[in-house]
Amino acid sequence: MSRQTGSSPNWYIRHGDGYLTTTELAWEIGARGSGLFLYVPPGFAFDVSVPRWAGWIFDRHDPRYLKAAALHDYALHRLGWGRVSAAAPFSEALRAAGVSRIRRLAMVLAVTIHKWR
Repeated sequence: MSRQTGSSPNWYIRHGDGYLTTTELAWEIGARGSGLFLYVPPGFAFDVSVPRWAGWIFDRHDPRYLKAAALHDYALHRLGWGRVSAAAPFSEALRAAGVSRIRRLAMVLAVTIHKWR
């Protein structure tokens, strides 16, 4: 199971319609002790995009979604990962935050197929 390491509880701030990281966010990928990390640097702008049809189901400002969104956006937009690859840490971060299996599945499907080309 993936896990967050060494991040303060105040690792983000609201910035306009989205958020900014205030400290580095380190996420261990794979099994504990894997040594594989995804790092999101301080000052990275991210958001929680929710399709219009799902806006009544998902509150895009729910704090349980923020780490997952930061990891996903950084992997997708800064590291150039594909949508499926970026969805993996997104899903694990949602699971670690206590998001239910059904809700997590819906969210992972949404980020995987959104703007599919």
